[in-house]
Amino acid sequence: MASNTGHAHTAAEHTQSEPSITTGGSVVPNPYGDFPEPPDTTSEDSWAHDASYTPSDYSSTSPSQPHGATEEANTWSTDTTAVASDASGRRKSVQVVIQESDKTGRYTLVADDPEFREIMRMAIEREAARLHGTGRSRIRDLAFTRQFTTFDRQNPRGSQSPFRGFFTLFWLAMALLLIKIAAQNHKNQGSVFGRAEILHLMIDRDLVLMLATDAIMCLSTSFGYVLQKAIAKDLLSWGGSGWIIQSLWQMLFTVGVLCVSFYRQWPWTHTVFIFLHDFVLLMKQHSYSFYNGYLSQVLHRRTLLQQKLKQLDAIETHQTCATPPLAETTALDPMTPSDAVRCRAIGAKHSTNLAGEQSDIALVAKSIEARQPLDDDQVQTFRGVLTTEITLLDEELRSKCTTLDNVYPNNLNLRNFIDWTCLPTLVYELEYPRQENINWWYVAEKLAATLGVIWIMIIISQAYIYPVVIQTVSQKEAGIPLEERWKEFPWVLSDMLFPLLLEQLLAWYVIWECVLNALAEITRFADRGFYGDWWNSVSWDQYARDWNRPVHNFLLRHVYHSSISAFHLSKMGATFVTFFLSAVVHELLMFCLFHKVRGYLFILQLSQVPLAALSKTRLMKGRDTLGNIIFWFGLFIGPSLLTSLYLIV
Repeated sequence: MASNTGHAHTAAEHTQSEPSITTGGSVVPNPYGDFPEPPDTTSEDSWAHDASYTPSDYSSTSPSQPHGATEEANTWSTDTTAVASDASGRRKSVQVVIQESDKTGRYTLVADDPEFREIMRMAIEREAARLHGTGRSRIRDLAFTRQFTTFDRQNPRGSQSPFRGFFTLFWLAMALLLIKIAAQNHKNQGSVFGRAEILHLMIDRDLVLMLATDAIMCLSTSFGYVLQKAIAKDLLSWGGSGWIIQSLWQMLFTVGVLCVSFYRQWPWTHTVFIFLHDFVLLMKQHSYSFYNGYLSQVLHRRTLLQQKLKQLDAIETHQTCATPPLAETTALDPMTPSDAVRCRAIGAKHSTNLAGEQSDIALVAKSIEARQPLDDDQVQTFRGVLTTEITLLDEELRSKCTTLDNVYPNNLNLRNFIDWTCLPTLVYELEYPRQENINWWYVAEKLAATLGVIWIMIIISQAYIYPVVIQTVSQKEAGIPLEERWKEFPWVLSDMLFPLLLEQLLAWYVIWECVLNALAEITRFADRGFYGDWWNSVSWDQYARDWNRPVHNFLLRHVYHSSISAFHLSKMGATFVTFFLSAVVHELLMFCLFHKVRGYLFILQLSQVPLAALSKTRLMKGRDTLGNIIFWFGLFIGPSLLTSLYLIV
């Protein structure tokens, strides 16, 4: 169960992207792509391609960071080490043996597994960093802290804002608009509610079935919980078949729900709700499973290293008792080209040239490579290396947990899973900052605001959007050729401008200000940085970071960073992959709504990449007002342009 801690909590981001030790087995490196070692950068949204970068260092991003800016990482990760593999990408068998040599008090330490060579290499880097005064510790890419949303009445900064009057003006304008619409409805139709076609569309057809489908979706997410329990009990291996099973399930989960929507021919209201909730649950399942799957391999790795440490202790005790040693040797093959590539991929910040190192650890490593006997001091040095590695793995498993109940695998319980499912975040951690109690009056306030804003959205849609949509649809049904319909395009575009802008603002407010805050209060989730001041954005990448922080944090960890680690992409390449995936999902939503593929939203989504790059050029440097104008123009025109294209073409 996630702890009810009342203090700020920093969530550990794992930089291990390779499989951990297995005994005589084989694993695939792919499942560790979600815990990568991203590039060394002063800004996560840097668009300049650095051909010399290696995925060992990267800057961290806090979801609570203002203005969408990124922080310079002041810590570096050496928690875990890469595991070399053969040409097929699978692990070799592990066999590390300590053999007493023919010389008294000396031992021969040999291995045919690059795992332990890698341990020595990482130990050399740590010692070199210490000697150069640049010690490296574990990186934290997500800092969960106590905070409130900008428009929340509990936010002390909100009441002191010089722009709070505009917030009041906006809602006063909404109230007057509703009065105007009600008066027109009464004048023209004899009822202040009008015909209410959209309301009937929402409740008259398959409402119960849609809610039942949603409930089944929520219950089916427990598949990941059952899978992780099986992995924790060693019934499955995450690196073997576990991650494949989880990935196949996620595909089935997504496609199955969308097929139900298509089969029932649900109205757009039902489709949008099911689609959005489906992908929210998909992201939650992915984060939960891949994080815990990673921790299962960390635990396995620690267990095996502890066994090697016990073997070393037994031989030392055996030497003291002067009895014949029980050990067998294995050959230590030279490092293969694939091993060397993996070492370069780790991106050492300091030299790993053993010939140039003079430390005790380097001498041990040289002796291992040369199959030379080790004296007592060198055995103690290697013992210290193993102990340090085990300590780092302990820290990885413990993270910032304040109680052992949350340490893996103790966190794999039904209560923790249900709690995670309800939390308003898409990035799984062992603990989050919590409030001490629940303010039920606040919950009632947010729920009332949710219903009120949805009602306003229905009225605006009924008055200004629904008539235009019906007109364009009737033209298609009447067989009017496309050339004639194009003549109506400018008028449809202009009629949609202001209503769709209002709908976009209200939809954002009801989700990120009302719904998420209500969930946060019910679950006592204290970090409510669900968005930044995106309305001040001067570039599209800043907007992408700030308007939807939960999704941004998910993409940052599970798409951007994993693309760099698993596929060794550059920062620019990983950024493109992230935007590409987002564009595909948005276009899929349009396909579910209009039942046709046009690619308009897909193209506009991808256009944010060159626009973001343009914002970092000399042409736009220092011109924040111009950047904000371009941003708002795109946000103003975009929804109306897209809707008009999908309706007319």
